[in-house]
Amino acid sequence: MAQETLPDRQSAAEPPPGAADAARRGPLAGLRRTGRDGWARLGAAIAAGLIMWAAFPPVDLTPLAPVGVAVLTLALRGTRARTGAWFGFVAGAAFFLPVLTGIVKIGPDAWILLSLVQALYFVPMGAGIALASRLPAWPVWTAALWVAEEALRGRQPFGGFPWARLAFSQTATPLTPYASWGGAPLVTFLTALLGGLLAYAALALWRARTAPADGSGRRAPVLHAVAGLAAVAAIVGGGLLIPTPTAGKPVTVAVIQGNVPRLGLDFLGQRRAVLNNHVQRTRELAAMVREGKVARPELVVWPENASDLDPYTEPDAREAIDGAVREIGVPVLVGALVDTPDGRKVENRGIVWDPATGPGDYYVKRHPVPFGEYLPFRDVLTKLITRFERIPRDFAKGDRSGVMKLGPVAIGDVICFEVAYDKEVRDVAAGNIMVVQTNNATYGKTSLPPQQIAMSRLRAVEHGRTILVAATSGISAVIAPDGRVLDRSREFVPDVQVARVPARTARTLSDRLGAAPEWALAALAAGAVAAAGLRNRNNEGK
Repeated sequence: MAQETLPDRQSAAEPPPGAADAARRGPLAGLRRTGRDGWARLGAAIAAGLIMWAAFPPVDLTPLAPVGVAVLTLALRGTRARTGAWFGFVAGAAFFLPVLTGIVKIGPDAWILLSLVQALYFVPMGAGIALASRLPAWPVWTAALWVAEEALRGRQPFGGFPWARLAFSQTATPLTPYASWGGAPLVTFLTALLGGLLAYAALALWRARTAPADGSGRRAPVLHAVAGLAAVAAIVGGGLLIPTPTAGKPVTVAVIQGNVPRLGLDFLGQRRAVLNNHVQRTRELAAMVREGKVARPELVVWPENASDLDPYTEPDAREAIDGAVREIGVPVLVGALVDTPDGRKVENRGIVWDPATGPGDYYVKRHPVPFGEYLPFRDVLTKLITRFERIPRDFAKGDRSGVMKLGPVAIGDVICFEVAYDKEVRDVAAGNIMVVQTNNATYGKTSLPPQQIAMSRLRAVEHGRTILVAATSGISAVIAPDGRVLDRSREFVPDVQVARVPARTARTLSDRLGAAPEWALAALAAGAVAAAGLRNRNNEGK
């Protein structure tokens, strides 16, 4: 692609007079120095964040994701790295604050702090895009920077927080099938690449518009714009050609959503009521089977926290669960909280409960939520923030994948936020059916439950697996391997879902490649930034 320059701007390699002094005084000084153009770019960065937010559930205007990327790219291109870093942070804040509004249920301070911490990851990306956009074929390099940003954000600190990745806005679009080739990182890359190509075409058309009135110099920019838009069409059309097979051994499954009780009960009463709700829904399912209203399932899935009473040590809880499982007569995956042997920590388990032999194999959540299920720096933080006293014990971290035998199939279990993590989901794709056990009661009727469903839809396509989402209060869902939602519950109502779904053994290309596409694209981003930095340094030395 030909190198484009911003309209009415000096070359990126030739900063305006006094820009270095302005940069030393901070980004706002730089804005004052560059006048209306600088403030326009700042406004564009804010708009970009808001546009990208609208691409995510519950708004679901999915085409806006690449549009937001394009607007941010235009805001960053032609700026210095320091200014790009500042604009990146502003765009990140405008994006994460609305996309993570569900966190406000924990507390406004937690929501604002988490959103701004996430926005910090846009700082190096913004600086990198400002640099890499000076290179030929810059839409490719800037798209790779989005992958690098998400790779870092999804790993550090405390294991990362990969929520609201660009890929998770594209769970029912022509880009979705690409997940079966390169996973979520490839979908993020292509979403950002579309944005870069749109920006490239817009710049080319602007050059054509500002060409001399006699038409000289207009043909080349128009051709560049056409080439950029043709590349957009090729990427979109290519996704439509990727097959998403759904054939597999048919299995009848059931998902139980017991719902949470009314407010006002004491803590123990709440836990017993939640368990009783799931027991009751399972008994109702058994009655419907006996009456011939629904087919007998071959396996049943309960959600995370279906029993916050330890069934290994609480006789009443064990008896209630065992009775319900015996009545339905098939294995049930039970979400329960279990004390560790030393009593110092808690395990978040998915337990395979057999109607004849009781509790057997189990999976322990490997990625507990920091500051929610375990508390880093406990001794210090509990003295500063009294709310953390609600976390009296840390959750233990599991050490093996959740692939287990449940009835006639092998399932792959992940719990709650783990569905956002590539590695945890990839590890359990060896199962014939994947399960997401979750408890969204705290975040009900906010943006987070529908965003979690969107992630599950992308994971279904990525690994070619049926996914059963079991939530205590909703949203529960049955998702086909091609990402279609076969059944979906409402929130805060009891629900029983029974469906005939394919259990698959075939692996996708994404399964075979693993994390290689992400690492390759991140390395591409690092190389582009290094090359741009070296090029800029050489230009300044001339």
